[in-house]
Amino acid sequence: MAPEDVTLGYWTHINFAFAYIDPGTFEIAPMSNDVAALYQRVSALKQKQNGLEVWISVGGWSFNDPGATATTFSNLARSTSAQSAFFKSLISFLVNNNFDGVDLDWEYPVAPDRFGSPDDFVNFVSFLKNLRAAFDNAGLSHRFGISLTLPSSYWYLQGFDIAGMEPIIDWFNVMTYDLHGTWDSSVKSIGNIVQAHTNLTEINLALQLLWRNNIDPAKVNMGLGFYGRSFTLTDPSCSATGCPFSAGGNAGPCTATAGILSSVEIGDVISAGATVTLDKDAAVKIVTWGGNQWVSYDDGETMKTKLQYANSKCLGGTLVWAMDLDNGTMIGDMGKTSNFSKKVVTGDYSGLWFY
Repeated sequence: MAPEDVTLGYWTHINFAFAYIDPGTFEIAPMSNDVAALYQRVSALKQKQNGLEVWISVGGWSFNDPGATATTFSNLARSTSAQSAFFKSLISFLVNNNFDGVDLDWEYPVAPDRFGSPDDFVNFVSFLKNLRAAFDNAGLSHRFGISLTLPSSYWYLQGFDIAGMEPIIDWFNVMTYDLHGTWDSSVKSIGNIVQAHTNLTEINLALQLLWRNNIDPAKVNMGLGFYGRSFTLTDPSCSATGCPFSAGGNAGPCTATAGILSSVEIGDVISAGATVTLDKDAAVKIVTWGGNQWVSYDDGETMKTKLQYANSKCLGGTLVWAMDLDNGTMIGDMGKTSNFSKKVVTGDYSGLWFY
């Protein structure tokens, strides 16, 4: 999806994912050479929707994969000289590209399986304090925001001093998606059984981890997915949640990766005659087709249930991974089912939806 094709009018913020950190200089670096050209095209969308903000997300899952950048966040958090270089580079990046803030997606501090270090727990908070001070003392008229991406599992969340972080940052983005996938086969307590990647019951349990630490719900954004995790069933006659899988689902024509389908690809599968069932308690739908293919997904109906839940908990908002997995249908359905008035977008005939 080109930046110019993004469906505007519904988003308050767009996070550009991802930028990296050079492990040697600790300066901001593009994820790949062709990405840098997109930064200003994305920030230019602010000219079409008044009040829209564009932030840069730094890190991401692959940033902590084995390789040169695996310990970069840990090294940055423990070194004030590295932080000085990073802050200078980040501020320059935000100013030059007309961005409004930074989301830090460290996956994950402290966790040994993600190259974390025990001192990350304390160092991350100090790093955030220093970042906030660097922003505030930069002499700029624009206030840059800071957010953090959080996991939904206790195993990884325990590496974050969320109570110490909360006063420093603007909000937490909680990844209450990707709750399940083919990786479950390596988890002894779960195994190779099909389960939805999003589940309202599990989302509620995940957010309780925050409430136990007295985190203000207004500083929490709940994650939603414009995609589904897919599986190949071991036995086509056993397709209910909890049935065994043998592998990820067949790759889609666009995502081209086994085990995941975009909302657009799932829509095409449904249009071709797939069977759709609703798991009411989980607030998710299950699609089966082709004898042995299985995928969970959200539509307007289940998104409405999740949005109602978010409102009932007085959450600050919701976030979506990711807008380029939608063709405008999902975000439009979310707007309609929640009676959200679309904001005025330059070039639209009208800034409102009528029902």
